[in-house]
This record gives sequence, C-alpha cells and structure tokens, in this order.
Amino acid sequence: MFHKIGLSVRNRFSLLIYALGYIGRLITASFLFLIHAKKASRKILVMQLLFTFVEALPICCILAIGIGTSILLLGNNFLLSIGQANLTYTLMALIIVREFGPILVAFVVTARSATAIATEISSNVVNHEIEAYIATGIDPISHLAAPRFLGVTLSTFFLSIYFSIFGLIFPVFVVQFITPVNIGDYFNNLFSSIEIKMVFISILKSLIFGMLISSSATFYGFNSGRASTEIPLAGLRAVSSVFILIILADAFITVLSYIL
Repeated sequence: MFHKIGLSVRNRFSLLIYALGYIGRLITASFLFLIHAKKASRKILVMQLLFTFVEALPICCILAIGIGTSILLLGNNFLLSIGQANLTYTLMALIIVREFGPILVAFVVTARSATAIATEISSNVVNHEIEAYIATGIDPISHLAAPRFLGVTLSTFFLSIYFSIFGLIFPVFVVQFITPVNIGDYFNNLFSSIEIKMVFISILKSLIFGMLISSSATFYGFNSGRASTEIPLAGLRAVSSVFILIILADAFITVLSYIL
C-alpha cells in the first residue's frame, strides 16, 4: 500500500516537473513566434483570435451589461437605504473591473476555446499528424501551440477590457427605463472610484488566466492517448484543470494584492 502511495506521489511530481518544463518551452516558442513566424503559423494565430476574441465578444458584452445593471440597481437601492449611495460606484468598479471581469471572461474562454484546442490537438495526436510534423522538421509546439498560446492570452486580455467598458458604461443607460439616474453624476462618481491598482490587477489577472487556459489546453491535447476515445477526454481534463487553476490563481492574486 505504501509502495503504491509512493509511486503515485512520484508520478505526480514527475508530471508537475514535465508540465513546468512544457510551459517554459511554450513561452520560449511563443517569444520566438513573435520574431519570425511562418505564414501558416500566423494564420493559426489569426483564426484563434477570430474564434476566441471576435466570436466571444458579444457573449461577454451581454454578460457585462447584465451584471453591471444588476449591481447598479441592487447596490444603489440597498446602499441608498443606509445613506451610503456613493459606495455603489466603488462596488461596481471593484466587481466589474477587478473581480468579475477577468474571471468571468476566463470562464467563457475556457468553455469555448480550451475544449476546442485540446480536442483538436488530441485528434492530431490520434491521427498521427504530430508525428508527420516532426518527420518534416516542423516543431509542433512552435507551429500549433505557440500561436494558440498567444491568441488565447491576447483574447482574454482584450475581452476583459471590453467587459469592463460595457459593464461600467452601458448599465446607466439601461436603468434609465427603471430608475432614472443622472448620467453626468454617474460617470463623475464612477471614474473617481477607479484606481490604477485596480486596473493593474485586472490586466494581470487576464494575462495570467489566458496563459493558464492556453497552456493547459495544449498540454492535455499533446498528452492524450492514441485511442479515438481519448479526444473528448482531453477536452474534459483541460477544462476541469483550467477551472481549478483559475480559481487558485484568482485567490492568490487577490490575497497578494491586499497584503501588498
């Protein structure tokens, strides 16, 4: 029994070391991709940006407007009843920009792109296309993983920006049909509540979440089995691991920001 436990711990440790090495190799390949990328690889990057950023933009904007409107209505009514109506703008900026924006965008990107990337790469493994790339002198990480790493990371970053913009600006126009709010006072109070540190944390979270999503999706895609039944399993493993990593990273960054 103890021998099996020792083997399990050793295997997990080896997997962790392998994963860290893969991430380092992926980051290096992504940096080199920016310097001298081939036309076929650039096309993969463009298609990844189209799928992850452009096609997911309407979903994120609708989510942002809905959440921002709910916070404005509920927060304003409650805080007004206790004489702290000005805290509504701080609450909106904190939730939309710093907390909900990056993590909700990361969840949307994970649900759409992590599954697609993992299953696509795992299907390449099953169909022996990865071996064909290697046989012709093409590095699969540089050609397949690096553009997806950059595409998902940039998409998560830009989607977080749009989420914050739509979640802060448009709710005031929506609530005019329910409870009229002075638009000038709203924007003055809102912009004065947004801090540089808050924006910096939002950017940091979006970039780290994008890196976690893309690296995990490509990692599980490359490490799938040879059977066709492994293709959907690669997507499931990628999504489940990404959700855990995002929650842990979000908690770590949030706690660290309060300490510092």
